[in-house]
Amino acid sequence: MEIPKNQIIIAGPCSAESENQVMDTARQIHAIDPSIIYRAGIWKPRTKPGSFEGIGSKGLNWLKEVKETYGLRTSTEVATPAHVEACLAHDIDILWIGARTTVNPFSVQAIADALRGSNKTIMVKNPIHADIHLWIGAFERLEKAGITNTIGIHRGFHSGYKGILRNEPHWDLVDQFRELMPEKKVICDPSHISGDSLLVPSISEMAVKRKLDGLMIETHRDPSVALSDKKQQLRPNQLLALLDYLYGSSQDLLELREEINQTDEHLISLLARRMSIAQKIALSKRRDQLDILQPERWSAVRDQNEKLASKYELDPQFVKGLYEMIHEASIDQQKGLL
Repeated sequence: MEIPKNQIIIAGPCSAESENQVMDTARQIHAIDPSIIYRAGIWKPRTKPGSFEGIGSKGLNWLKEVKETYGLRTSTEVATPAHVEACLAHDIDILWIGARTTVNPFSVQAIADALRGSNKTIMVKNPIHADIHLWIGAFERLEKAGITNTIGIHRGFHSGYKGILRNEPHWDLVDQFRELMPEKKVICDPSHISGDSLLVPSISEMAVKRKLDGLMIETHRDPSVALSDKKQQLRPNQLLALLDYLYGSSQDLLELREEINQTDEHLISLLARRMSIAQKIALSKRRDQLDILQPERWSAVRDQNEKLASKYELDPQFVKGLYEMIHEASIDQQKGLL
């Protein structure tokens, strides 16, 4: 399995919990593909106080060790100028602005000001609620601060509806964002959309089919003991299986199935066109007072199809049976018009 050059894959635990956990997870991710960008949350904005809110700045030393030991690029979330300064001091490669921060223009502006003069890649998650203009506004604030190397992260939208997914994908809003900002790459965060590791593969496949620019997948060496979002994190071996399915030899299968889908649509459109022509023939027969079934014509059609079957190396009996069904449907349609 080789990740395509045009795909950005980010993986790692929701939260950095201990040096051993960070390093062991990094070791397993590096073994999958060293081009994967390693993520780990250092500061965690939680809904209620008392929950695990991140290990804090000491976790940046662990990310620095990941980079030095395995050569993986590193990434984490920032929510304040102090976070930005700490990450820059530890040479974290990629920073992202979370959904809870994107909703606040004051916070985004403060982060943009703290990044001024930096050449770091900055990713911006869509805001929690379905407001793509607020999302676009975050990019504009960064660009005005001279930060142009930016990427969008689609992590779904909270609508209040309690469905199977943690957040609604609203793919149409992502399409709209990409139309308004065609120069921006957008990757998908299937972990936060699904909220369940069992659903991460299906959301990831949808993102690949919609030609998004990559995936951010929460991956923990043992999700059962994770201190945050344990339900939605994959194990490294599950990540490998998913990436192999999406980008390995099975990618050929996905492309071939898509080609089949397009061919089937073309076949059905041709059948619809044929039935439309048959309707016109029925009206012509009615005008000229001709019988619906014209044996000589049907015999000529069968002979022609037998020759075409041989030309295109198809089973003549298969083609004969197919056209008998088409012919019967055409006759039934003509009877309804006469």
